[in-house]
Amino acid sequence: MATILVTGGAGFIGANFVHYWLARREGRVVNLDKLTYAGNPENLAVLEGNPRHELVRGDIGDRAVVSRLLREHQPVAVVNFAAESHVDRSIHGPAAFVETNLVGTFALIDEVKAYWASLDGDARHAFRFLHVSTDEVYGSLGADDPAFSETTPYAPNSPYSASKAGSDHLVRAYHHTYGLPTLTTNCSNNYGPYQFPEKLIPLIIHNALAGKPLPVYGDGKNVRDWLYVEDHCSAIVRVLDAGRVGETYNVGGNSERQNIAVVHTLCGILDELQPRPDGRYSDLITYVRDRPGHDRRYAIDPTKIRTELAWEPSHTFEAGMRQTVQWYLDHQDWVLHVTSGSYREWVTAHYGA
Repeated sequence: MATILVTGGAGFIGANFVHYWLARREGRVVNLDKLTYAGNPENLAVLEGNPRHELVRGDIGDRAVVSRLLREHQPVAVVNFAAESHVDRSIHGPAAFVETNLVGTFALIDEVKAYWASLDGDARHAFRFLHVSTDEVYGSLGADDPAFSETTPYAPNSPYSASKAGSDHLVRAYHHTYGLPTLTTNCSNNYGPYQFPEKLIPLIIHNALAGKPLPVYGDGKNVRDWLYVEDHCSAIVRVLDAGRVGETYNVGGNSERQNIAVVHTLCGILDELQPRPDGRYSDLITYVRDRPGHDRRYAIDPTKIRTELAWEPSHTFEAGMRQTVQWYLDHQDWVLHVTSGSYREWVTAHYGA
């Protein structure tokens, strides 16, 4: 049975992809993850003992580890989720983002190139390297600007998005220069199960249930295109199966919303599923100082992936949000474990006590 190598597969999107793949495909997944604060083995707990999944603790920048895994397992594809991904953290500590997202991706893809070059015949022809990236590399849109397409010029505005832009360029260069069969996906804001509560949606759910203020940056009118994580996983599988080598595919959820609207949607669902005894959750909304360089609007034009690969998201924004809230209500033990210690210190530093 064929094996794929997934990097960053203990993080939010990566873990969801591992679950999605194993539920729908045969073969094995070798999962390489550095297991930092956001790479959580508990995201994969139900796979413990599953012979089709192997979790390896390691850094994509460790060439010896990457080379060994490629030689031993002979994967038919590498799917790269490994990344530092939170804009706020990149503002306060950009070095880790450059090291993982740019230098780490270089080491990974260089080792993958050597492995691919060693393959023969059908194995070499069928191999794919899929790099998962973000819409933030395109910069910020005005209210009336057209959505990001695959030809939108890059204009990253944060250390995070700049480091991801650099990694995208490396992937493109390795295809153009060496012929490595690469694919790149640039996705909009993901949400769903297993998301670490530094991001907006799980942070709001967590604070609301604890009766804490619900922090909203600036005027709350920054716009994002929201994508349910399972839909993102289905898009990646579709691109792996049928995407044109060397191409980029933008993956969006057709769900542009202002941040404040997202927060009110969450509050409404929580009011229904787990009402507060002393008021409504929206009473807890608190506006906080905006972060530096906060991009005003992101939006994805998914025409290419829809027309070429017949992919569209299957979850509406409202349905995906309800499933997400219910998941967090049903998994409070998971939330308790990931929100202890260093997480609380981080939230205090960024949003106040």
